[in-house]
Amino acid sequence: MNVYEVATMAEKLKDNTYPGRGIVLGVTPDGKKAVAAYFIMGRSVNSRNRVFVEEPDGIRTEAHDPSLMKDPHLIIYHPVREAGCGLIVTNGDQTDTVWEYLAKGESWEAALRTRCFEDDGPNWTPRISGLQAGNGSYKMSILKSNDPEGTDCARFFYEYPAKAGLGHFLHTYVCDGNPVIPTFQGEPERVSIPQDIDAFTTELWENLNEANKISLFVRYTDLATGEKEQRIINKHQ
Repeated sequence: MNVYEVATMAEKLKDNTYPGRGIVLGVTPDGKKAVAAYFIMGRSVNSRNRVFVEEPDGIRTEAHDPSLMKDPHLIIYHPVREAGCGLIVTNGDQTDTVWEYLAKGESWEAALRTRCFEDDGPNWTPRISGLQAGNGSYKMSILKSNDPEGTDCARFFYEYPAKAGLGHFLHTYVCDGNPVIPTFQGEPERVSIPQDIDAFTTELWENLNEANKISLFVRYTDLATGEKEQRIINKHQ
């Protein structure tokens, strides 16, 4: 078994109908750009009724058709926010919690220790988070239920140096399931990062399950200049 094996995102996604929400952080093969990607998927009408909308400091989710929105508390949030020269990427409103703690000079670990998995039993969807620094290094975290009843929260934190061509992929679910969707297990997965933003965007979008994919965000940031290039794809647009 090669524990250092690196897969493409196409290989990770193409046969998985429902990884849920996913974060990819890494660095381009030339070592010059930090890469961040975030996607959302959905099975219910409420979850699928979303788009990514650009904000001055990142993106937010928004109802595609406001008349179809039922319960916004777990699906409308600010998944990507800039924090100084870094970038916060999460699958929920913990983005704002992390931002507020960093603004006070406190750690992202302290911020996430105030949060827990989502209150959507029996799935207890994990809260996944990433924090990318201005030098390309990054941290990732998953907060998930410690038991089937959702009585306790287990918190896991990971920290990675910037390594050219390498990224890590963290997602909420192992795969689809009925009635319970199995929660992600283990460490964030090692994946390759393409040099070109459009190639990576296409690789991600085309390999997400057609029925369940909703929106995708990809950003490449020049580590020397801070110049940003990004792509947003919404299934409803």
